[in-house]
Amino acid sequence: MSIQERAKVAGENLEGKAQEVVGEITCDPQDRVEGKAKELDLQTCHAAEELKEEIDHKLD
Repeated sequence: MSIQERAKVAGENLEGKAQEVVGEITCDPQDRVEGKAKELDLQTCHAAEELKEEIDHKLD
């Protein structure tokens, strides 16, 4: 994953955290759930990319 892609993922992760916090402040369960879902989705994608990179390095 390139530095630009990592920066984009980090920004999207912050967006998810912000949405979750706004949901907590406004007592909006939908915002909290959507924010947490974004975070989990990005964490899963990040973990998959790291695994892919690790496999590529071991195959080289």
